[in-house]
Amino acid sequence: MVTISHGRDDSEFWRGEAERLAAENAVLRARVADLEGQVATLTRLVFGASSEKKSPAGSPAGDAGGGEGSGRRRGQRPGSRGHGRRDYSDLETVEEVHDVPEGERFCPECGAAYAPFGEECSEQIDWQVRIVRIVHRRPTYRRTCRCPVRGVIVAPPPPKAIGRGRFTTGFLARLLMEKFVLGRPVHRIVAALAADGLAVAEGTLAGVFAALSDLLGPLAAAIEARNAAAAHLHVDETSWNVFEAVQGKDGHRWWCWVFIGPDTTVFRIARSRSLAVLAEQLGIDVGAGELPAGRALLLSSDFYAVYQVLGGVDGVDNLWCWAHIRRYFIRAGDAHPGLRGWTAAWLERIGALYCAHTAMAAAEAGSDTHSYAAAQFSAALNGIDAERTAQASRPGLHPAAAKVLATLDREWAGLARHKEFPQLALDNNGAERALRGPVVGRKNYYGSGSVVSAELAGRAWTITATAERAGINPLNYLSAYLDACAAAGGKAPEGEALTRFLPWAAEPADLAAWRPTGGRRTDAHTAPDADTAPDADTAPDADSAGPAP
Repeated sequence: MVTISHGRDDSEFWRGEAERLAAENAVLRARVADLEGQVATLTRLVFGASSEKKSPAGSPAGDAGGGEGSGRRRGQRPGSRGHGRRDYSDLETVEEVHDVPEGERFCPECGAAYAPFGEECSEQIDWQVRIVRIVHRRPTYRRTCRCPVRGVIVAPPPPKAIGRGRFTTGFLARLLMEKFVLGRPVHRIVAALAADGLAVAEGTLAGVFAALSDLLGPLAAAIEARNAAAAHLHVDETSWNVFEAVQGKDGHRWWCWVFIGPDTTVFRIARSRSLAVLAEQLGIDVGAGELPAGRALLLSSDFYAVYQVLGGVDGVDNLWCWAHIRRYFIRAGDAHPGLRGWTAAWLERIGALYCAHTAMAAAEAGSDTHSYAAAQFSAALNGIDAERTAQASRPGLHPAAAKVLATLDREWAGLARHKEFPQLALDNNGAERALRGPVVGRKNYYGSGSVVSAELAGRAWTITATAERAGINPLNYLSAYLDACAAAGGKAPEGEALTRFLPWAAEPADLAAWRPTGGRRTDAHTAPDADTAPDADTAPDADSAGPAP
């Protein structure tokens, strides 16, 4: 028979055990809640809508396709004015006559002939791809006299951008366009060429791309120099694979950086995500602790540590991204249903800030409308400041909310500094959008197969993105530049010949030649197509997710 003692020592022991288990249970519950929040956040990132914008009826943009619950159907608004048909008379035109057979131009009853009575016209647009082999014939002529001159004369060979290459500059420009603007991997380009009658090996195109990188280098370097000297830059980065073993580098994970200036966009694929890359690209000596005399830099970015450190350099000011802090509030609400009301209130405050900022940008400086919008902006910013301070000191605040507010407090100086620069965007969405092209490439061709390929990618994106910023058709621009390379004997142009291709220094005639050509609308109404028009909502995009709170 077993006897259980109920003395004081046993009671204290079990009381201690109960307290220990209760404390352990509390820790585990907190851990479960934290993991549930992470799962909810990651689930929304993977399976949620790709944008936070709302339709006019308040439904998510992801539902704007006319499905159940959508605010409106996609396409033309009912009752709105039409756009008119485009005028394609500038295209090469081929006329085809579809006539009634002669034997059918008589009355079947009396045999009287039908008389001509005008015509009916309609048009179609055809898409034809022609791959042409150009044979250059250069007749030679021999001397028929005894004069001390050349014995044989012949016309000079046609200029080539790549010395012994077989492809024209137009072909090379389209090749760059296909891969770096349209994001098609080389194996798909090869398949497309084969479908049109040209069998070419992937290795051949790899050699062509390597040669093109050398030709694009000086132009990209000139754009980079102007970009590095800008007084304001948007900066962001994303991971990138380079499948080549490099001494001192473990693994294949590199980083694709983007730097957006007032009229330039620069891409660089670097080995790391460190401060050294940022300092080298911008020509800043971080060790000196200050910028050269007379230079100042405004840096719009997210809260990543390297931007924080660079902000410590005298002369560098950080403008933090309001879209990123907004996402922190959204994720806290997604992870913890009890915080959704709190999140909605914060989104409304930030939305008011965006609305006032948009109104300021649209109003003429010095006008009453601008002054009113500026006052609204200050009021919205001051309201956010007061509310964050009040809530942070509130007892019993949810840990997730406290964490977001701590981030807001820590980065407040860079967020509030936007008041000093109302002409600049509140967020870093421009840099995030610029990275979408490389991200398409990352999905389609998985990165770069070598360091040379990565270098070419950075140069090609720098050139084409900067051209598009100036309203230039990248294909026309690349063709003209490669023509200049061919005229220079297969080398990149130098001096004034290179300056001609800098969009901010180009002649108006060149810019006009490089700009897009295409169908003109016959109607004077030039509003964007209804199915591609941007939403009027002023809330920031959330397509590129920042770190979870």
